[in-house]
Amino acid sequence: MKFLTCLLAISTLVSCTTAKKPDETLVLPATLSEAVNSTLRTPENQKRDSSRHPEETLKFFGITPEMTVVEIWPSGGWYTEILAPYLASKGKYIMGDTAADPKGYTKPRTEWLEKYPSIGETVLSAVFTPGSETEIVPDNTADMILTFRNVHNWLPLKSQEASFKLFFKALKPGGVLGVVEHRASTKTKFDPKSGYVQESEVIRMAKKAGFVLEAKSQINANPKDTANHPEGVWTLPPRLRLGDKDKAKYLAIGESDRMTLKFVKPLK
Repeated sequence: MKFLTCLLAISTLVSCTTAKKPDETLVLPATLSEAVNSTLRTPENQKRDSSRHPEETLKFFGITPEMTVVEIWPSGGWYTEILAPYLASKGKYIMGDTAADPKGYTKPRTEWLEKYPSIGETVLSAVFTPGSETEIVPDNTADMILTFRNVHNWLPLKSQEASFKLFFKALKPGGVLGVVEHRASTKTKFDPKSGYVQESEVIRMAKKAGFVLEAKSQINANPKDTANHPEGVWTLPPRLRLGDKDKAKYLAIGESDRMTLKFVKPLK
């Protein structure tokens, strides 16, 4: 890689010590709005802002530029393109990935970070393995942990409760856990393979780990989505797993209905 990635050891946060000088022509965003609307972002990613509402979502979670923020499973880096520049000057952005990526989900993110080395060199990496007891970062060091549309991936592994416990340990007292997830309907039978998750179940797991639910938001709600489709959430855009079959119908529905939940680790 052209950028320096700093690894987080099991119990020690390793700081970047050999970072290159920032690109002279690169202007980092001074505000969250600037980060969201920055030309640094991939145009194709920006097109999805109307469905994902990144500025409103991150404001709801209470992010500030001096925070230490861990994003769990950033995958292709949709939020990385916002968070990494926004936190580069005053804060820390930490990517919590699995140790291996055999399907290449991280490739777009890696290429984007290599494109902007002065940003990439500020980014830290940590290992997050669902169900593992290995800490993501040292206990009580993160100001915020964010996870976008990932909880459903942990259900088949039966690792969701252990994951929330790791998040709780990693956060400072008063720290925030922000969760966005595909929301299962309360009107139909729950299908754990659908990609949707019951909002009440996410809240239960977080509370069991010790979190307090501070607020809910409908920022990412979509009342057109019944959460009951032949190929689960992947029936809808952007995946459109059925191809051209009923494509216009699913495009009209849009992206999934999503819960947006803000949890806080109590001060005591």
